[in-house]
Amino acid sequence: MGFHLDEVNPLLSVFWQRTNPKREDVVLAPLCGKSEDLIWLASKHDNVQGVELSQIAVRAFFAEHFYTPTVIPVNGMHELYQFDELSVYTGDFFTAPVSKVDIVYDRAALVALPQDMRIDYASRIKSLLNPNGRILLITLNYPQNEMSGPPFSVPVEEIEQLFEGYKVTCLNVDQADETHPKIAKQGLSRFSEEVYLIEST
Repeated sequence: MGFHLDEVNPLLSVFWQRTNPKREDVVLAPLCGKSEDLIWLASKHDNVQGVELSQIAVRAFFAEHFYTPTVIPVNGMHELYQFDELSVYTGDFFTAPVSKVDIVYDRAALVALPQDMRIDYASRIKSLLNPNGRILLITLNYPQNEMSGPPFSVPVEEIEQLFEGYKVTCLNVDQADETHPKIAKQGLSRFSEEVYLIEST
């Protein structure tokens, strides 16, 4: 699994409806990179926010789509790149001045963080969610001792701990077979990509 896909993640288009999305819902994509998923989300919602540490990735994203964003310095630590429905902050996710959101789309954020950072990340996400907020989370599950991340393995037991008090529903488990690169080349004993819906109750 790479951190940047040249096309929309098929899991997003298949499972987004499970978040019961409405056009007016505010959407957050943390650690978004220059993912095509941002374009897809912005076609469905009027307010999509992204946060990405790399200024180079954000500039490349807009350049590759021939968008000319408005660039606004924010509090000396961030820059806001704004174009139509899309607002992308560069800088640290933990201090980015994003507004409250209704839905979080996490494809490559939680699995990018080492275990000691994931508790703070989950707390930050929960603090940004409006009442009745939802999270569509795509994660990986493999024996962590067999491969060093990132991306890291974040199994369901850890997800349930991080989001204790929330309803965690497994939507899909894509179990790799022996031809998958992570099995064939990395020698992992098992590897799966998993999709979860996390809802505030």
